[in-house]
Amino acid sequence: MINKDRVINQFLELVQIDSETKHERQIADVLKAKFTELGLDVVEDDSASRTGHAAGNLIATLKASGETGSSAAPFLFTCHMDTVAPGNGIKPIVGEDGWIRSDGTTILGSDDKAGVAALLEVIQVLRENNLPHGQIQFVITVGEESALTGSRAMDAGQLDAKYGFAIDSNGEVGSICIGAPTRAQIDIEIYGKSAHAGVNPEDGISAIQVAGKAIARMNLGRIDETTTANIGKFEGGGETNIVPDYVKLYAEARSTSLEKINKQIESMKEAVEAVCREYGTKFEFSSDLAYPAFHFNDDDDVVVLAKKAAVQLGLSGSTFISGGGSDANVFNGFGIPTVNLAVGYENIHTTEERIKAADIVKVAEYALEIVAQSLKVN
Repeated sequence: MINKDRVINQFLELVQIDSETKHERQIADVLKAKFTELGLDVVEDDSASRTGHAAGNLIATLKASGETGSSAAPFLFTCHMDTVAPGNGIKPIVGEDGWIRSDGTTILGSDDKAGVAALLEVIQVLRENNLPHGQIQFVITVGEESALTGSRAMDAGQLDAKYGFAIDSNGEVGSICIGAPTRAQIDIEIYGKSAHAGVNPEDGISAIQVAGKAIARMNLGRIDETTTANIGKFEGGGETNIVPDYVKLYAEARSTSLEKINKQIESMKEAVEAVCREYGTKFEFSSDLAYPAFHFNDDDDVVVLAKKAAVQLGLSGSTFISGGGSDANVFNGFGIPTVNLAVGYENIHTTEERIKAADIVKVAEYALEIVAQSLKVN
Protein backbone atom coordinates (compact mmCIF):
# COMPACT_ATOMS: atom_id res chain seq x y z
CA MET A 1 0.00 0.00 0.00
CA ILE A 2 2.95 2.33 0.40
CA ASN A 3 3.24 4.66 -2.59
CA LYS A 4 6.94 4.29 -3.39
CA ASP A 5 7.28 7.33 -5.63
CA ARG A 6 5.36 9.54 -3.21
CA VAL A 7 7.42 8.70 -0.14
CA ILE A 8 10.71 9.14 -2.01
CA ASN A 9 9.56 12.47 -3.46
CA GLN A 10 8.45 13.52 0.01
CA PHE A 11 11.95 12.79 1.28
CA LEU A 12 13.57 14.74 -1.58
CA GLU A 13 11.33 17.71 -0.79
CA LEU A 14 12.12 17.68 2.94
CA VAL A 15 15.90 17.49 2.61
CA GLN A 16 15.88 20.62 0.46
CA ILE A 17 14.40 22.65 3.33
CA ASP A 18 17.22 24.16 5.38
CA SER A 19 16.99 23.05 9.01
CA GLU A 20 20.37 23.00 10.66
CA THR A 21 19.99 22.53 14.38
CA LYS A 22 18.83 25.74 16.14
CA HIS A 23 17.35 26.96 12.83
CA GLU A 24 14.25 24.78 12.50
CA ARG A 25 11.59 27.46 11.92
CA GLN A 26 11.07 26.82 8.20
CA ILE A 27 10.87 23.03 8.45
CA ALA A 28 8.60 23.27 11.50
CA ASP A 29 6.15 25.44 9.57
CA VAL A 30 6.18 23.06 6.61
CA LEU A 31 5.57 20.02 8.81
CA LYS A 32 2.81 21.75 10.78
CA ALA A 33 1.02 22.45 7.50
CA LYS A 34 1.49 18.87 6.27
CA PHE A 35 0.20 17.25 9.45
CA THR A 36 -2.72 19.66 9.58
CA GLU A 37 -3.67 18.93 5.97
CA LEU A 38 -3.68 15.23 6.84
CA GLY A 39 -6.26 15.91 9.54
CA LEU A 40 -4.13 15.63 12.67
CA ASP A 41 -4.35 17.87 15.71
CA VAL A 42 -1.01 19.69 15.77
CA VAL A 43 0.58 21.48 18.70
CA GLU A 44 3.94 23.25 18.76
CA ASP A 45 5.20 23.32 22.32
CA ASP A 46 6.83 26.31 24.01
CA SER A 47 10.28 24.74 24.34
CA ALA A 48 11.84 27.34 22.02
CA SER A 49 11.62 29.89 24.83
CA ARG A 50 13.90 27.66 26.91
CA THR A 51 16.24 26.19 24.32
CA GLY A 52 17.07 29.14 22.08
CA HIS A 53 16.02 27.13 19.03
CA ALA A 54 13.96 28.86 16.37
CA ALA A 55 11.00 26.49 16.80
CA GLY A 56 9.45 24.15 19.31
CA ASN A 57 8.72 20.45 19.15
CA LEU A 58 5.69 19.33 17.15
CA ILE A 59 3.16 16.92 18.62
CA ALA A 60 0.68 15.77 15.98
CA THR A 61 -2.09 13.50 17.22
CA LEU A 62 -3.97 11.08 14.98
CA LYS A 63 -7.16 10.03 16.76
CA ALA A 64 -8.10 6.37 16.95
CA SER A 65 -10.15 4.94 14.10
CA GLY A 66 -12.28 1.82 13.87
CA GLU A 67 -13.65 -0.47 16.57
CA THR A 68 -10.34 -2.23 17.11
CA GLY A 69 -8.48 1.07 17.07
CA SER A 70 -10.60 2.59 19.82
CA SER A 71 -9.61 -0.22 22.20
CA ALA A 72 -5.92 -0.25 21.31
CA ALA A 73 -3.30 1.32 23.57
CA PRO A 74 -2.10 4.74 22.37
CA PHE A 75 1.53 4.95 21.27
CA LEU A 76 3.93 7.35 19.58
CA PHE A 77 6.40 7.60 16.75
CA THR A 78 9.20 10.14 17.02
CA CYS A 79 11.76 11.63 14.61
CA HIS A 80 13.71 14.87 14.63
CA MET A 81 13.46 17.72 12.14
CA ASP A 82 16.93 19.25 12.57
CA THR A 83 20.18 18.31 10.84
CA VAL A 84 23.87 18.82 11.48
CA ALA A 85 25.96 21.25 9.44
CA PRO A 86 26.72 21.68 6.60
CA GLY A 87 23.00 21.28 5.94
CA ASN A 88 21.95 24.35 3.97
CA GLY A 89 21.30 24.25 0.24
CA ILE A 90 21.17 20.46 0.04
CA LYS A 91 20.90 19.14 -3.52
CA PRO A 92 19.83 15.47 -3.40
CA ILE A 93 20.88 13.21 -6.26
CA VAL A 94 19.17 9.89 -6.96
CA GLY A 95 21.81 7.65 -8.49
CA GLU A 96 21.30 4.89 -11.00
CA ASP A 97 22.58 2.51 -8.32
CA GLY A 98 19.53 3.29 -6.17
CA TRP A 99 21.42 5.38 -3.60
CA ILE A 100 20.45 8.95 -2.78
CA ARG A 101 23.32 11.31 -1.99
CA SER A 102 23.97 15.04 -1.80
CA ASP A 103 26.13 16.78 -4.38
CA GLY A 104 29.07 16.35 -1.99
CA THR A 105 29.11 19.88 -0.59
CA THR A 106 26.64 19.18 2.21
CA ILE A 107 25.21 16.37 4.23
CA LEU A 108 22.10 14.68 2.83
CA GLY A 109 19.75 14.92 5.80
CA SER A 110 18.44 11.35 5.77
CA ASP A 111 19.18 11.65 9.49
CA ASP A 112 16.33 12.08 10.19
CA LYS A 113 14.15 13.26 7.31
CA ALA A 114 13.93 9.72 5.96
CA GLY A 115 12.02 8.89 9.12
CA VAL A 116 9.81 11.97 8.84
CA ALA A 117 8.98 11.22 5.20
CA ALA A 118 8.11 7.63 6.08
CA LEU A 119 5.73 8.72 8.83
CA LEU A 120 3.94 11.21 6.58
CA GLU A 121 3.43 8.40 4.06
CA VAL A 122 2.05 6.10 6.78
CA ILE A 123 -0.58 8.69 7.71
CA GLN A 124 -1.58 9.13 4.06
CA VAL A 125 -1.98 5.36 3.61
CA LEU A 126 -4.05 5.03 6.78
CA ARG A 127 -6.34 7.82 5.58
CA GLU A 128 -6.64 6.67 1.97
CA ASN A 129 -7.48 3.09 2.89
CA ASN A 130 -9.57 3.85 5.98
CA LEU A 131 -7.40 1.46 7.99
CA PRO A 132 -8.14 0.97 11.69
CA HIS A 133 -5.58 2.26 14.15
CA GLY A 134 -5.28 3.35 17.73
CA GLN A 135 -4.37 6.85 18.77
CA ILE A 136 -0.91 7.71 17.50
CA GLN A 137 1.15 10.75 18.40
CA PHE A 138 3.81 11.83 15.92
CA VAL A 139 6.44 13.73 17.91
CA ILE A 140 8.87 15.62 15.69
CA THR A 141 11.59 17.20 17.79
CA VAL A 142 13.98 20.09 17.35
CA GLY A 143 17.55 20.07 18.59
CA GLU A 144 18.19 16.34 18.57
CA GLU A 145 21.57 17.10 17.02
CA SER A 146 22.24 19.56 19.87
CA ALA A 147 22.45 16.97 22.65
CA LEU A 148 18.72 16.17 22.48
CA THR A 149 17.88 19.72 23.50
CA GLY A 150 14.32 19.70 22.15
CA SER A 151 13.07 16.47 23.70
CA ARG A 152 14.79 17.27 27.00
CA ALA A 153 12.85 20.55 27.16
CA MET A 154 9.52 18.87 26.40
CA ASP A 155 6.67 18.69 28.88
CA ALA A 156 6.02 14.97 29.23
CA GLY A 157 2.46 15.77 30.26
CA GLN A 158 1.68 16.54 26.62
CA LEU A 159 2.37 12.95 25.65
CA ASP A 160 -0.40 10.37 25.81
CA ALA A 161 1.37 7.14 24.87
CA LYS A 162 1.92 3.79 26.56
CA TYR A 163 4.99 2.99 24.46
CA GLY A 164 6.87 4.38 21.48
CA PHE A 165 9.19 3.99 18.52
CA ALA A 166 11.92 6.40 17.51
CA ILE A 167 12.86 6.11 13.84
CA ASP A 168 16.40 7.38 14.00
CA SER A 169 19.06 4.67 14.22
CA ASN A 170 21.84 3.47 12.00
CA GLY A 171 21.67 -0.11 10.82
CA GLU A 172 19.75 -2.28 8.41
CA VAL A 173 16.03 -1.53 8.20
CA GLY A 174 14.25 -4.04 10.42
CA SER A 175 16.91 -4.02 13.14
CA ILE A 176 16.01 -2.57 16.53
CA CYS A 177 18.12 -0.62 18.99
CA ILE A 178 17.06 -1.85 22.44
CA GLY A 179 19.65 -0.01 24.53
CA ALA A 180 21.74 3.14 24.59
CA PRO A 181 23.96 4.84 27.16
CA THR A 182 23.50 7.78 29.42
CA ARG A 183 25.85 10.68 28.67
CA ALA A 184 27.56 12.98 31.15
CA GLN A 185 28.80 16.40 30.07
CA ILE A 186 31.93 17.20 32.08
CA ASP A 187 33.53 20.65 32.42
CA ILE A 188 36.91 21.00 34.12
CA GLU A 189 38.48 24.40 34.92
CA ILE A 190 42.08 24.54 36.14
CA TYR A 191 43.59 27.65 37.69
CA GLY A 192 47.35 28.19 37.60
CA LYS A 193 49.47 31.24 38.30
CA SER A 194 50.77 33.62 35.67
CA ALA A 195 54.42 34.70 35.45
CA HIS A 196 56.85 35.87 32.79
CA ALA A 197 57.82 32.78 30.83
CA GLY A 198 61.37 34.04 30.17
CA VAL A 199 62.24 36.00 33.32
CA ASN A 200 60.71 34.06 36.22
CA PRO A 201 58.77 31.00 35.01
CA GLU A 202 59.51 29.23 38.30
CA ASP A 203 57.17 31.69 40.04
CA GLY A 204 54.25 30.59 37.83
CA ILE A 205 52.06 27.49 37.66
CA SER A 206 51.16 26.48 34.13
CA ALA A 207 47.50 25.53 33.97
CA ILE A 208 48.24 23.82 30.65
CA GLN A 209 50.94 21.67 32.22
CA VAL A 210 48.65 20.76 35.10
CA ALA A 211 45.84 19.89 32.71
CA GLY A 212 48.13 17.82 30.52
CA LYS A 213 49.36 15.74 33.44
CA ALA A 214 45.81 15.29 34.73
CA ILE A 215 44.64 14.07 31.33
CA ALA A 216 47.58 11.66 31.16
CA ARG A 217 46.38 10.05 34.39
CA MET A 218 42.81 9.59 33.14
CA ASN A 219 41.50 6.37 31.69
CA LEU A 220 39.95 7.57 28.40
CA GLY A 221 38.54 6.03 25.23
CA ARG A 222 37.01 2.56 25.58
CA ILE A 223 36.78 1.84 29.29
CA ASP A 224 34.80 -1.38 28.97
CA GLU A 225 32.19 -2.84 26.62
CA THR A 226 29.52 -0.35 27.73
CA THR A 227 31.54 2.66 28.95
CA THR A 228 33.54 5.34 27.12
CA ALA A 229 35.13 8.68 27.98
CA ASN A 230 36.64 11.47 25.91
CA ILE A 231 38.23 14.92 26.17
CA GLY A 232 36.72 16.82 23.25
CA LYS A 233 38.06 20.36 23.67
CA PHE A 234 40.96 22.10 25.41
CA GLU A 235 40.57 25.86 25.79
CA GLY A 236 42.86 28.44 27.34
CA GLY A 237 46.36 29.91 27.35
CA GLY A 238 47.59 32.99 25.55
CA GLU A 239 50.89 34.58 24.58
CA THR A 240 53.96 32.37 24.66
CA ASN A 241 55.80 34.74 27.00
CA ILE A 242 53.24 34.26 29.79
CA VAL A 243 52.83 31.17 31.94
CA PRO A 244 49.12 30.39 31.42
CA ASP A 245 46.95 30.65 34.50
CA TYR A 246 43.70 29.13 33.21
CA VAL A 247 42.43 26.35 30.98
CA LYS A 248 39.07 24.67 30.52
CA LEU A 249 38.49 21.10 29.39
CA TYR A 250 35.25 19.91 27.81
CA ALA A 251 34.73 16.19 28.23
CA GLU A 252 32.11 13.48 28.27
CA ALA A 253 31.52 9.99 29.58
CA ARG A 254 28.94 7.44 28.43
CA SER A 255 27.70 4.16 29.85
CA THR A 256 24.60 2.01 29.94
CA SER A 257 25.30 1.59 33.67
CA LEU A 258 24.71 4.47 36.07
CA GLU A 259 27.16 2.90 38.51
CA LYS A 260 29.88 2.69 35.87
CA ILE A 261 29.44 6.24 34.58
CA ASN A 262 29.55 7.63 38.12
CA LYS A 263 32.71 5.63 38.73
CA GLN A 264 34.28 7.00 35.54
CA ILE A 265 33.36 10.59 36.41
CA GLU A 266 34.83 10.19 39.88
CA SER A 267 38.08 8.73 38.51
CA MET A 268 38.49 11.70 36.16
CA LYS A 269 37.88 14.10 39.02
CA GLU A 270 40.40 12.28 41.21
CA ALA A 271 43.06 12.60 38.49
CA VAL A 272 42.56 16.37 38.32
CA GLU A 273 42.44 16.71 42.09
CA ALA A 274 45.67 14.76 42.61
CA VAL A 275 47.70 16.78 40.09
CA CYS A 276 46.35 20.12 41.34
CA ARG A 277 47.30 19.11 44.86
CA GLU A 278 50.85 18.34 43.72
CA TYR A 279 51.15 21.75 42.05
CA GLY A 280 49.37 23.62 44.83
CA THR A 281 46.65 25.03 42.64
CA LYS A 282 42.85 24.95 42.35
CA PHE A 283 40.26 23.50 39.99
CA GLU A 284 36.52 23.34 39.43
CA PHE A 285 34.85 20.16 38.21
CA SER A 286 31.21 19.84 37.16
CA SER A 287 29.26 17.03 35.53
CA ASP A 288 25.71 16.76 34.33
CA LEU A 289 23.85 13.66 33.17
CA ALA A 290 22.35 14.97 29.93
CA TYR A 291 19.94 12.09 29.43
CA PRO A 292 19.24 8.65 30.92
CA ALA A 293 20.30 5.27 29.59
CA PHE A 294 17.80 2.64 28.54
CA HIS A 295 17.95 -1.10 28.03
CA PHE A 296 15.33 -3.67 27.04
CA ASN A 297 15.36 -7.43 26.73
CA ASP A 298 14.13 -9.22 23.64
CA ASP A 299 11.03 -10.39 25.48
CA ASP A 300 9.91 -6.91 26.58
CA ASP A 301 6.56 -5.95 25.06
CA VAL A 302 7.73 -3.01 22.94
CA VAL A 303 10.55 -5.13 21.51
CA VAL A 304 8.26 -8.08 20.82
CA LEU A 305 5.89 -5.83 18.85
CA ALA A 306 8.73 -4.34 16.79
CA LYS A 307 10.16 -7.81 16.08
CA LYS A 308 6.76 -9.19 15.02
CA ALA A 309 6.27 -6.33 12.58
CA ALA A 310 9.75 -6.83 11.14
CA VAL A 311 9.38 -10.57 10.68
CA GLN A 312 5.96 -10.10 9.07
CA LEU A 313 7.72 -8.09 6.34
CA GLY A 314 10.59 -10.51 5.97
CA LEU A 315 13.01 -8.22 7.81
CA SER A 316 15.50 -9.46 10.38
CA GLY A 317 14.04 -8.08 13.60
CA SER A 318 17.53 -8.35 15.11
CA THR A 319 18.32 -6.30 18.21
CA PHE A 320 21.44 -4.40 19.23
CA ILE A 321 22.85 -1.94 21.77
CA SER A 322 23.98 1.47 20.52
CA GLY A 323 26.87 3.58 21.76
CA GLY A 324 25.05 6.83 21.00
CA GLY A 325 22.06 8.58 22.50
CA SER A 326 18.84 9.61 20.79
CA ASP A 327 15.44 11.01 21.68
CA ALA A 328 14.53 7.44 22.65
CA ASN A 329 16.67 7.94 25.76
CA VAL A 330 14.58 10.93 26.77
CA PHE A 331 11.21 9.28 26.14
CA ASN A 332 12.29 6.29 28.20
CA GLY A 333 13.21 8.76 30.93
CA PHE A 334 9.63 10.06 30.69
CA GLY A 335 8.44 6.54 31.49
CA ILE A 336 7.37 5.69 27.92
CA PRO A 337 9.09 2.43 26.84
CA THR A 338 10.66 3.39 23.50
CA VAL A 339 12.99 1.53 21.15
CA ASN A 340 14.87 3.04 18.21
CA LEU A 341 14.31 1.58 14.73
CA ALA A 342 17.08 1.50 12.13
CA VAL A 343 16.63 3.64 9.02
CA GLY A 344 19.39 2.28 6.77
CA TYR A 345 21.28 5.53 6.29
CA GLU A 346 25.07 5.46 6.07
CA ASN A 347 27.93 7.91 6.75
CA ILE A 348 25.65 10.33 8.57
CA HIS A 349 27.06 13.67 9.75
CA THR A 350 29.40 13.72 6.74
CA THR A 351 29.20 14.91 3.14
CA GLU A 352 29.40 11.21 2.17
CA GLU A 353 25.99 10.49 3.71
CA ARG A 354 23.71 8.27 1.66
CA ILE A 355 20.56 6.16 1.83
CA LYS A 356 18.94 3.68 -0.53
CA ALA A 357 15.67 4.91 -1.98
CA ALA A 358 14.31 1.41 -1.40
CA ASP A 359 15.13 1.68 2.31
CA ILE A 360 12.97 4.79 2.71
CA VAL A 361 10.12 2.71 1.32
CA LYS A 362 10.98 -0.15 3.70
CA VAL A 363 10.93 2.20 6.69
CA ALA A 364 7.43 3.36 5.73
CA GLU A 365 6.27 -0.24 5.27
CA TYR A 366 7.76 -1.17 8.64
CA ALA A 367 6.07 1.71 10.45
CA LEU A 368 2.75 0.82 8.80
CA GLU A 369 3.09 -2.79 9.94
CA ILE A 370 3.80 -1.60 13.48
CA VAL A 371 0.49 0.26 13.35
CA ALA A 372 -1.22 -3.00 12.35
CA GLN A 373 0.49 -4.96 15.14
CA SER A 374 -0.38 -2.25 17.69
CA LEU A 375 -4.07 -3.08 17.32
CA LYS A 376 -3.37 -6.18 19.39
CA VAL A 377 -2.05 -4.17 22.35
CA ASN A 378 -4.62 -3.12 24.96
